[in-house]
Amino acid sequence: MDVFERYAPFIQDFIYDSGWTSLRGIEVAAGEAIFGTEENVLLTSSTASGKTEAAFFPIITMLHEAPPSSVGCLYIAPLKALINDQFGRLNELCERADIPVFHWHGDVSSSHKKKLLKHPAGILQITPESLEAMMIRRHGEICHLFGDLRFIVIDEIHSLLRGDRGGQALCLMERLSRLAGVSPRRIGLSATLGDPTAAGKFLFDGTGRGVVIPKVKSQNMRWHLLMEHFYVTPPQAADAGDESEKPALSIPATDTAPVAADPAYAYIFEHTRGKKCLVFSNSREECEAVTSTLRAYCEARHEPDRFLIHHGNLSTSFRESAEDAMRDDDLALTTCTTATLELGIDIGKLERAFQIDAPFTVSAFLQRMGRTGRRGDPEEMIFVMREEHPEPRALLPENVPWKLLQGIALVELYLSERWVEPPREGRLPYSLLYHQTMSALAAGGEMTAAELAKNVLGLAYFSNISREDFRELLLHLIENDHIQRTENDGLIVGLAGERIVNSFKFFAVFQENEEYTVRCDSQELGTIVKPPPVGDKIAIAGHVWVVEELDRKRRVVYCHPVKGRVPAYFGDCAGDIHTKILEKMRDILRVDDDYRYLGKNARARLASAREASRIAGITSSPMVPLGGNMYALFPWVGSYAFLAMERFIRIRMKESVKVRGFSSARPYFMTFSTDASPDEFISRIKEEAAKPIDPMELVFPNEVPVFDKYDELLPEHLVKKGFACGVLDIAGMKERILGW
Repeated sequence: MDVFERYAPFIQDFIYDSGWTSLRGIEVAAGEAIFGTEENVLLTSSTASGKTEAAFFPIITMLHEAPPSSVGCLYIAPLKALINDQFGRLNELCERADIPVFHWHGDVSSSHKKKLLKHPAGILQITPESLEAMMIRRHGEICHLFGDLRFIVIDEIHSLLRGDRGGQALCLMERLSRLAGVSPRRIGLSATLGDPTAAGKFLFDGTGRGVVIPKVKSQNMRWHLLMEHFYVTPPQAADAGDESEKPALSIPATDTAPVAADPAYAYIFEHTRGKKCLVFSNSREECEAVTSTLRAYCEARHEPDRFLIHHGNLSTSFRESAEDAMRDDDLALTTCTTATLELGIDIGKLERAFQIDAPFTVSAFLQRMGRTGRRGDPEEMIFVMREEHPEPRALLPENVPWKLLQGIALVELYLSERWVEPPREGRLPYSLLYHQTMSALAAGGEMTAAELAKNVLGLAYFSNISREDFRELLLHLIENDHIQRTENDGLIVGLAGERIVNSFKFFAVFQENEEYTVRCDSQELGTIVKPPPVGDKIAIAGHVWVVEELDRKRRVVYCHPVKGRVPAYFGDCAGDIHTKILEKMRDILRVDDDYRYLGKNARARLASAREASRIAGITSSPMVPLGGNMYALFPWVGSYAFLAMERFIRIRMKESVKVRGFSSARPYFMTFSTDASPDEFISRIKEEAAKPIDPMELVFPNEVPVFDKYDELLPEHLVKKGFACGVLDIAGMKERILGW
């Protein structure tokens, strides 16, 4: 197929006006799949390769040739900022053909939304949460809005593969299609999919269509990568050695940071100078600490502040101000951020990305590195691994540079195997089941139990959940007045349920802490949890503030700015690390391979870790003596298999080998005391693991392991079952133990 000739004339003109001399491989592949078939399409290629245009050129062409009588294409994205960014780009293209582009989320004006409601047409861009709100509050208008829907484009689909938010998006797409009586094609876009076939099955299950996954010739990968290690205080790992070889990305120091600066942060301070950069942290607390430290260095050197901050707890004005400033290519600014700038928001030509410690996934590493290297330049990332010197009496496992090993493992898994985390399967999403049950009742009104089961339990995402479990949930909700029986034996939302469904927080399925808005005069700075008392200090937006007043009823903190630094706290941040990453970390300790991207400190730290691990035998034997009858266990398995193993040892092995003083640093190692020798312990744990294991055995007595947002509203039995059978990786645990 000559894809260019198939495009609408105004798209051909757009391509000519943009100075393109030919179509890229992704555009040809997408055009052939979308124009030439009636199937779902999954487009996966590198960051900034043009996936969005590749998908929309044929979609817009088809909408132009046969205008729909409603919204013709629904675009779902995980971030409002991504929607805002794409809105401008799509508008420029669609204006040429009078195809309207609408966006719908909390920051969009009501006048813009009214235009869509009055004359639904063209393309609608929306988040899963806003689509949920629309399904409930605009239930009677769904047919009017989407009665001729032809396409659903799901952007950054990798971000929706491993939790309830992705499940919510899948449920909403299926519910909307049923309600509107349409069967739209789904077009998925992602730069970081390790197994597109598995992702395609996960995303398009229940659509009644097949999936086309075009093979796109990958571009030559050009990376500038450096990984360096720093102790918080001297000496550094390489200070005593002679380092002659240089890493692949060698950056001379300029010694511009204050003399007493933290070496890792000083390194970032020096190597962001004169460049547009992102500095990624794994938590909002660390992001705040890094920003305030770097700003303090600017002040100490009497320099203008060149550091911005961007994370999910900041107010919209702060985030958008950072985005706007970064789009100005004449400003050499650096933004400290979390995953909020990991996805494809356009913030101009970024020259360099920094990552403090290792992210949890290969996917996150690729996304963060892929923010750089646009417009023909190589992608460039510097890992900055930061570590305290171990205490002289520290136990062996605490001397292992886990984050350094994790960072190398992420890079090597992709370089050597092109491996990226697969979709998370086998879950029992009872929390989301509650949410979608209440959403269906709130939207559709009274239903019989059979109708409700058909509308909710019949969704493809809930195929693992039995009718008996759904019945148990409904009876529990009726008993607690979340659902009420009518005189006609129908079901409606009860009084307790209305308080939840009527809150704007209901639309999101991700876990939220109780947040307090932080204000200084007319400025809204963002939100925090666990506010301190009046007179204490808080850190937010990269500065420090003193609390003047605390309004607990309205949950508002009033403050004014002061100098100094204090730690920030925004709530817990959990990481889900795959078994393959832990296994690669073990392999890195076993071999003598050199990695060209390691800086001199990182290379020296890895060498010392390899030597120590070989002496102790932590890669050859799972159980290592620490002195007396205390031992360390190194399972080398992912987070959920590790969690299962912790419980298996504490519950099934407690009496047979007298386990005491159990402690763990998930998912790296466990320490405990036992009267059994290592050989005896391993022999007994293998005997136990070979026996049948009821997952419910691994739930502690009186424990209700709440993991997801609505777990607290479920029957205790379902909470325990969802955790034991859907979270704990018992198969992975057994495989590892039996392999010892």
